[in-house]
Amino acid sequence: MIARPVAAFAAIIALAAAAPLNAQLPAAVDGTAMPSLAPMVERTAPAVVNIATRGSVEVGGGGHPFMDDPFFRRFFDMPNQPQQRRETRSAGSGVIIDADEGLVLTNAHVVDGAEEITVTLQDDRNFDAEIIGTDPGSDIALLRIDADGEGLAELKMADSSATRVGDFVVAIGNPFGLGHTVTSGIVSALGRSGINPEGYEDFIQTDASINPGNSGGALVNLRGELVGVNSAILSRGGGNIGIGFAIPANMARSVMEQLLEFGEVRRGLLGVNIYDITPDIAEAYGIEETTGAMVSQVVPESAADKAGIEAGDIIRKVDGEAIENANALRNTIGLKRSGATVTLEILRDGKKRTIKAELGEQARTAQLDAQEIHPGLQGAEFETLDPATPDYEGQSGVLITSVAPGSPAAQRGLRTGDLITGVNREKVSNLADLQEHAQGRSLLLNIRRGNANLLLPIR
Repeated sequence: MIARPVAAFAAIIALAAAAPLNAQLPAAVDGTAMPSLAPMVERTAPAVVNIATRGSVEVGGGGHPFMDDPFFRRFFDMPNQPQQRRETRSAGSGVIIDADEGLVLTNAHVVDGAEEITVTLQDDRNFDAEIIGTDPGSDIALLRIDADGEGLAELKMADSSATRVGDFVVAIGNPFGLGHTVTSGIVSALGRSGINPEGYEDFIQTDASINPGNSGGALVNLRGELVGVNSAILSRGGGNIGIGFAIPANMARSVMEQLLEFGEVRRGLLGVNIYDITPDIAEAYGIEETTGAMVSQVVPESAADKAGIEAGDIIRKVDGEAIENANALRNTIGLKRSGATVTLEILRDGKKRTIKAELGEQARTAQLDAQEIHPGLQGAEFETLDPATPDYEGQSGVLITSVAPGSPAAQRGLRTGDLITGVNREKVSNLADLQEHAQGRSLLLNIRRGNANLLLPIR
């Protein structure tokens, strides 16, 4: 039971002896110099902040729990109950990356739905924060605080592509609302995905303890540079089990730059459906490697179509960067700006080719004011689903991306993932159609749910 900590300590000593890192502290124990992370932590911790948010959500009026179920409401002829607002509070972490401008990097989910945001520094100073922009796809948000010239610390962002499995890292954040807490570990793996299949993922996995409240905090190397923004944990009970995930600094930097410029992320769109190359596909194509992404379909008039990409092409590199699989291509293209020109190395009929493509723009989620369209839609969020969107499966319409529990939309039977294809006997292909045709006191929605078509009255 003692061998493992001793071995880890010996490794730190060896590392300290190999290179003059800033983590060294020539503290003496019984006359012997010992390494310590204290100097690095003392320098970097002031740049990590606590973030407290306050918001509110609408909940059903104080009736029976079955009132939230539209079936029971109709069956028992229960009247609508007035909506009530319930205050919500949450806590997370953030990282100051520009002291002069007061820019704070955190997770999008930390500030989701926040009406008030308070940033607390290590020295207990408090500042109100404004949201510059959020990007749920990468789970990055950028805030600004007005420190009015008061001294702020900031963290330098590392080149996270140089991070290696086995590197020592330190997580700094606000776990369980305790305030500044420092934990250490190593980089356990790189390029992790599948945590949020709908997002853009290239996670750094670490065994440094990350717990609820650490979200948005810093993962730093022994030089005190930001290598990642802590974002998620894998846990059965909600606490740390040694598997945590951080968004690489390079991805965070790319998103941050667009949030600063546009207030949103304008993602590039290539316009292809892709999948991984299995050993069977590699054998059928007469190739030895299974790296790259296979193009199964090219969207007409898309950037890929205009550049001459064809179904069956294998995309191996983007701007000289090797593509391991379909997810890697999705991430790489999704983090480039619309309008950018990319150089693709493809394999077609066993021969390498180089193609340049000017990326289109992904359809962005439009935040409709559902209350203004119809009170019964309140609590739902929508986006257009058409051939230019990644989730398109052959039918256009308005996709419901989320439904707040207990909201009027939830009470009337709407679900996340429903596709609205018509309203009041008028075809709906996009958000503009929904706004135009959703008129009147009652609505009749044509909905595609899974493999079923439904008619759902909204009153």
